[in-house]
Amino acid sequence: MMKNKISISTIHTIALILILSSCASIPKKAKPIADFELKRYLGNWYEIARFDFRFEKDLDNTMAQYNLDKNGNVKVLNSGYNYKTKVWKSANGIAKFRSDKNIAALKVSFFGPFYAGYNVLAIDNNYQYALVAGKNLNYLWILSRKKSIPEDVKTNYVKMAGEIGYDTSRLIWVKHDQKNPFIDEQ
Repeated sequence: MMKNKISISTIHTIALILILSSCASIPKKAKPIADFELKRYLGNWYEIARFDFRFEKDLDNTMAQYNLDKNGNVKVLNSGYNYKTKVWKSANGIAKFRSDKNIAALKVSFFGPFYAGYNVLAIDNNYQYALVAGKNLNYLWILSRKKSIPEDVKTNYVKMAGEIGYDTSRLIWVKHDQKNPFIDEQ
């Protein structure tokens, strides 16, 4: 009987940790955009800048492609070229809205049941440029439909990120000098 109490207590503790960690899917001062239109966001995005982290270490020519699956979830294909090993890499994932589908607060998983925050903090009216935050101040991306971004948009997004608390001096500016074999670039 004591074993069951410990097991139930352990299960409740794990459940509480999962619930609390799913709430912490965006930096404290960040706010995802409202009136988000997923269908306009779908398609190809070039990564213009990012904070470096383990899964994108040494990658250039990085892109993301977003499409809907039959359940209305977002299929994610991230890809890039490792300039040290000279090998293209890709990762498939799935993204789901955390709540309201008009608010750009999603969770993304590349590893089964483990999700992390994906939050669009800024996007232009034409859905050509986006500022995206991860679950905390260690994850940040500037995206564009093209391989470059206008200087005024870049300056604005970097300023916004700094106001949220990001150390923007950590941004890596991505080179796009090769055709990506995983994504049909137009």
